[in-house]
Amino acid sequence: MNPLNVILLILLFLSGALTVLLVLMHSGKGTGVSDMIASSLYSAGTGSGVLERNLNRLTVITTTVFIVCVIVMALTFPTGTVG
Repeated sequence: MNPLNVILLILLFLSGALTVLLVLMHSGKGTGVSDMIASSLYSAGTGSGVLERNLNRLTVITTTVFIVCVIVMALTFPTGTVG
């Protein structure tokens, strides 16, 4: 496995884990994991709109990095071999 694939594999795992965490941090409509996490991060004050927008941006960025890593790995990973 060449160094590019090692770097892409690390980026793939990191961006996937961050995407899952960021999605869970979004405020939801009901009670669940997102409300438990979001209630500790957001106050009912004025700053919640800015935090939500930044959370949306970070989620889009990590998802884009994940998708790009998957596409590049699909094109550069050796076919028919594992390891």
